[in-house]
Amino acid sequence: MGMWSDGMSKVCRKGWGLLAGAGALLAVATAPALAVEGAHFEALDVFELEYATEPAISPDGDSVVYVRNSNDIMTDKVRKNLWLLNLESNSHKPLLSGRDNYSSPVWSPDGDRLAYLSNEEGSTQLYVRWMKSGETALISQLPKTPKAMRWSPDGRWLAFLMFVPVDDTPLASMPPKPKGAEWSAEVKQIDSLVYRSDGSGYLEKGSKQVFVIPAEGGTPRQLTSGYFDHDGPLSWSADGQHVFFSTNRDPEWEYQPQESDIYSISILSGELKQLTRRVGPDEAAVISPDGRYLAYVGHDQRMTGYNNNRVYVLELKSGESTLVSGDFDRDIGSLRWSADGRRIWFSYEDEGTLRLGFATRQGELSETSIRLGGTTLGRPYASGAFDVGPHDKVVYTHADPLKPADLALGVPSKTVQALTALNEDLLGHKQLGKVEALKWQSSHDGQEIEGWLVTPPDFDATKKYPFILEIHGGPHAAYGPNFSAEVQLYAAAGYVVLYANPRGSTSYGDDFANAIHLAYPGYDYDDLMSGVDAVLAKGFVDETQLFVTGGSGGGVLTAWIVGKTDRFAAAVVAKPVINWVSFALTADYALYFSKFWFDGPAWEKTEDYWARSPLSLVGNVTTPTMLLTGEADYRTPISESEQYYQALKQRQVDTMMIRVPGSPHGIAARPSRLIAKVNNILAWFERYRVKTN
Repeated sequence: MGMWSDGMSKVCRKGWGLLAGAGALLAVATAPALAVEGAHFEALDVFELEYATEPAISPDGDSVVYVRNSNDIMTDKVRKNLWLLNLESNSHKPLLSGRDNYSSPVWSPDGDRLAYLSNEEGSTQLYVRWMKSGETALISQLPKTPKAMRWSPDGRWLAFLMFVPVDDTPLASMPPKPKGAEWSAEVKQIDSLVYRSDGSGYLEKGSKQVFVIPAEGGTPRQLTSGYFDHDGPLSWSADGQHVFFSTNRDPEWEYQPQESDIYSISILSGELKQLTRRVGPDEAAVISPDGRYLAYVGHDQRMTGYNNNRVYVLELKSGESTLVSGDFDRDIGSLRWSADGRRIWFSYEDEGTLRLGFATRQGELSETSIRLGGTTLGRPYASGAFDVGPHDKVVYTHADPLKPADLALGVPSKTVQALTALNEDLLGHKQLGKVEALKWQSSHDGQEIEGWLVTPPDFDATKKYPFILEIHGGPHAAYGPNFSAEVQLYAAAGYVVLYANPRGSTSYGDDFANAIHLAYPGYDYDDLMSGVDAVLAKGFVDETQLFVTGGSGGGVLTAWIVGKTDRFAAAVVAKPVINWVSFALTADYALYFSKFWFDGPAWEKTEDYWARSPLSLVGNVTTPTMLLTGEADYRTPISESEQYYQALKQRQVDTMMIRVPGSPHGIAARPSRLIAKVNNILAWFERYRVKTN
């Protein structure tokens, strides 16, 4: 479609290890067979994995700063350091590294300085580094973590977002306690609709506000106010007098979870101006290089569970917005203007991967063969990040099913260049599971479904292998040909693994994603069972040794599956929804689920909620089923797992509940928890696995 489409595909086929499409992927997605100790991926290897995120190209296009993520085996946390790549000399060196975390690099307009976040002083604060001298300065002493920093055009100011608490007068006061008395902790007063959030716990009442601070340090100044959340990314007007952001300032904003508009605020007078108005979200505004236009994403509100974001351009002088992505049937994410202002680069999901495309202000749309990925270590979700520099230099985290994200450079009419090889020392000598694309027709209606089959190292098609069906969450999400430590560990344990994108998954268009609207779980079950049959037809899977697992939305479907069939030898239901009635009144964003996943509240549509609840099928379950959930999960609260555990126990179905202490919904977010998740799943399956080879 565009100038990059054919040219980039040809370049990628030259063998730079950057995968242009399914054909190229399948040709390289198998590591060489080795027969040495440590030749397979092992649990402790998780701590050795590294991946790149947040690439930022310098204004002159000569350098890239990025976040190099590694796992610290002593602290069990991800360590974030800043590394510098010189694109001319190909030099690669640490910029800021150590046990402190460094992230969110943002170049100043003339490239002489770099703003970033660090916890060097204990709390996360704003720092600036002078690139020539290497000197750094702490420029803030903020009570909360700053986010979404953006330089003013003259380099004098940094705008950022920060949470500001709201003074909450107690409903009741306590009498004074005697000196030395030890009374119980004070009660918690809650009157917000959303009062807790997964990963953050019980929320302090307040909202995100826009601030500016001198780039050489000084006193931060709050620009916005009121009990409204203001969101980034932030952009400055060309004259440096206004900051653009998105928010919903309607008094009923708490009850409008998918509403926002683009606003501007004067840094001198504080005058607030609403720039877009419609029912639906408008967000992520980015200013054009000449300062005349704002590009942003949004969609009309249809009250459906899923909506594709589109790209719009707002002319600031006239106030008129124009749709520039047309009828492009994919969800569009991050936006970047080209340096000459002629193109708006964007990421979009397509068939399980995140890809890059661009549009002109005149509405001409082009796709490229660039695929992003590798920034989620656990499961093979579509992911990635990119930045665009002068002359359309694109630096991005590229996808590879056999390794996490490295950085690559793409330039029109030139060879795609791999910039890093962060895991070559760990994975270069190991044999991983082969990843192969697979498509089949659903038994329900013939709908084509895509999945990926992973075979064990040393695979022999004449043998019979046990099998795992691994189901993604969401349900509006997408797996793809991306690296997955969890799947590779299953394969290393001798399992054939299938992961797939049943109806409801993103990256196949609006209709495919909304095929489960008001009907989830439902025919996605048929999509998955047809995939299992397609694998069995290949002849190397033992049909008596089938296992199934999934997390979140995948946990819902796993529990649904064992209520519909007994063909699986064992199942692991991770962080599921079991009872939609209880979930819709205890999840952190309960109103969102009630408004967009059902056509009414639970007390009015109880029969609909119950009919879609896996708990309604528990009387059919005979499959040994383990539950696996974080004790601090506020997205799919552990009470959901407890209900299912009690029901299975009372029915005397073999079950076990694994509780992850202190963990939110992301039960594999820390390296040791990823290992614990996989090891417990494999141990449960091992109980019911019959060795046939």
